[in-house]
Amino acid sequence: MDKLYNMSIFARVVEMGSFTAVANHLDTTVGNISRAVSVLEDSLDTKLMQRSTRRLVVTDAGRRFYDRCVAILADVEHAEAEARDALLEPRGALRVHSVPGLGRNLVTRAVLAYRKSYPEVSVELLLSQRMPNLLEEQLDVGIVIARTLPDSAYVSQNIGTSHCILAASPAYLATHRAPACPDDLVDHQCVLLGTVDYAPDEWRLQSPAGDSIFRPTGPHFSVNDMDSMSHALRDGAGIGLLAAFSAIDDLRSGALVRVLPQYHTHVRNVYAVYPSRQFVDAKIKRFVESLKTHVAEPLEGYAKELEIAPALRTGPEVVRA
Repeated sequence: MDKLYNMSIFARVVEMGSFTAVANHLDTTVGNISRAVSVLEDSLDTKLMQRSTRRLVVTDAGRRFYDRCVAILADVEHAEAEARDALLEPRGALRVHSVPGLGRNLVTRAVLAYRKSYPEVSVELLLSQRMPNLLEEQLDVGIVIARTLPDSAYVSQNIGTSHCILAASPAYLATHRAPACPDDLVDHQCVLLGTVDYAPDEWRLQSPAGDSIFRPTGPHFSVNDMDSMSHALRDGAGIGLLAAFSAIDDLRSGALVRVLPQYHTHVRNVYAVYPSRQFVDAKIKRFVESLKTHVAEPLEGYAKELEIAPALRTGPEVVRA
């Protein structure tokens, strides 16, 4: 059992890149983590890692041993999970991270529907703009919007697509002539959106007539949150980009009006990302299924209502460095 424990410590060090990160993750000391790896190396009579004060490098033997460790630990985890039916029946705790705008709207609905179906699972939903480290933060699922995902050892599923449209309040447009083309935006107050996947100083728009790039200039208001953007636009601050899921209710009620309705941003994919494992707990599988129903389907509906052709979704993929 000690050897399995030391193998799991070694695997985490390889994945997290440092003894300190693993020690913090497991609430122990760096010395305990270093000792576990050293004991493993002594028992194998092989150097698994080269350490220095600044760098930690996995040796060739260490890399091969890591691959074996991952497979062995996954088999052990599967055996334990099978014994407690974790692969068959969702239970336990599920920690989910989401970008805020989507999280406040559709992901929360998905969580509530999931909880009704699986009341034995406690769900913690965390919202922030950044891309989380699932392993270090002990997260089960991350939901991100991006054109592409950075390389990682995570598994991802594309659960939908998202676009931004241009919108403004009727009051603003009553005192400012609506633009007829993207070039006309230069005469307007532009509210800028700056998030992980949107550069605030460049609007890349597409339409049946072709693509257009507009670069806002002059004094402006910039915000990194969709809800704040919605408030600003409703209050007449100007014209801004809003994701369809954030704009749809205001567009339906008339609180906002679509500007340049033939234009929208390029597609962004909505991904459910989870740690790469040979066996995935039922609580994660069922939650991803809930996302497909309560996130993907409404997104497709919004795109259809706004006359934006949704892109085709793909199945699960492993995104590796």
